[in-house]
Amino acid sequence: MGAGRVSGGWGGVGGRFTAFAECLLRGISWVSGGCVSSVIDDAPFTGFHKRLAIACSGGPLLDGYILSIVGTALIGMKPELNLSTGQVQLIGASALVGMFVGGALFGVLTDKVGREVMYTADLVVMGACSIASFWAESVWLIVVLRFVLGMAVSADYPIATSLLGEWLPVKQRGKLLGFQIVAWYLGSVMAFVVGYLLLTFGGDGSWRWQLASGAVLCAVFLVIRQSTAPESPRWLAQHGKADKAAAMVEKYLHVKVDPASLIEEAEDGKEVPHGSLRELFRPTYRKRTLFCSGFFLCQVAVLFAMLTFGPQILASFGMPSGTWMDTLGTALISLVFLIGCLPAMRLIDTVGRRPVIIWCFGLMVIPVLFIGIWPTMPALLAFVMLLLYAFFCGGPNVLDWTYPNELFPTHIRATAVGFATSISRVGAALGTYLLPWALDHLGMGPTFLGAAALTAAGFLICVWGAPETKGQHLQSAATAPPATVAATPDAA
Repeated sequence: MGAGRVSGGWGGVGGRFTAFAECLLRGISWVSGGCVSSVIDDAPFTGFHKRLAIACSGGPLLDGYILSIVGTALIGMKPELNLSTGQVQLIGASALVGMFVGGALFGVLTDKVGREVMYTADLVVMGACSIASFWAESVWLIVVLRFVLGMAVSADYPIATSLLGEWLPVKQRGKLLGFQIVAWYLGSVMAFVVGYLLLTFGGDGSWRWQLASGAVLCAVFLVIRQSTAPESPRWLAQHGKADKAAAMVEKYLHVKVDPASLIEEAEDGKEVPHGSLRELFRPTYRKRTLFCSGFFLCQVAVLFAMLTFGPQILASFGMPSGTWMDTLGTALISLVFLIGCLPAMRLIDTVGRRPVIIWCFGLMVIPVLFIGIWPTMPALLAFVMLLLYAFFCGGPNVLDWTYPNELFPTHIRATAVGFATSISRVGAALGTYLLPWALDHLGMGPTFLGAAALTAAGFLICVWGAPETKGQHLQSAATAPPATVAATPDAA
């Protein structure tokens, strides 16, 4: 039985005695009436955690906004710049390619130099690139700016989600890490609404304002982050700053701890090394790495293509192109992606991570397969199928960052998040790049059959590799073998 559950279920002397016994079994010190390594996991949920969750949501929200706004901007950009299909593909995929490079690079750097060091620099870069896009005249400049935007956005994932996950109590960890993807969809919905308003009242030339509008959000979150960006105490303890880590825990969680007890040990008892991409493929972490990056790739390859070219997809089913119908229709699909996350955020903490992701992936196959089999279905029915896919996608969505943050220890946590994000963006970039070509050359049926096959592959990856981490302390979830985690979801 997990320490967190003992404290909540028994309380008093019995709960303290049982938790103390668990600490002794692990060779962990006892300070101030609690298991020191579990102080953060078992801390009361406070306003500090809420403010930190909001601050950390800025990166995902900007990601959803920046990657989605290009979908509406292309409506006016294509005729004004006389874009070919290949150029549309490049613009749509360039930010995703940048995310592939940035995720792997900045994940490693975040584990080496700290979460706080790069916490706001990425927002400055995003704002600058958004503003520069307003004056862009050439296709290649737009491609370069969006590539850099992608790098900056992907830097925020390992920084913000690792920082948040390392501060959160165990009972709120899954929910608030899942909330980060809700922020992503909120940004996406905002992008389509803003795009619709600017298209309606600004005309085709409004694409410049659409691309530049992300700078406003960058400024807002830059202000928010100035007062809510402490370093992770877990990271500080692993990098020779245990005293500072203990002081930070006392300041924000109001609990005194022994600094030495905050330091995680390697499984062989040796000093924990600094993270590297190579370590993700050690036997201990290889299956987790393949699982996290694999299901993430299969999911977002379809998802990003659908959101980036949502208006074009709806137009293929007969909705008038370049009007409020296809633009707001895509916004509604994005809104349903968000709505699907809400029950999933609760289910991963009640039913569990593993059953939620497996069932959701299985259900996601059905609507895209139906479209592939019947590509000439009425537009309204096709729209309903897309909405169903978006709703069922809620489970994988809330676990995109929850799983890699839970399954890897502090010294490679950001590296794992960055790597999984990078690999997922390979699929997203390919899906975004290939979708216009597939619709033009293969047609709606084969295109969606391919999407169904890719989603089915994600289902099989989850059946093979999805562990259960519900209710586990962060260090326990990160060090236990995946098979053990899946078999003993209540272990601490």
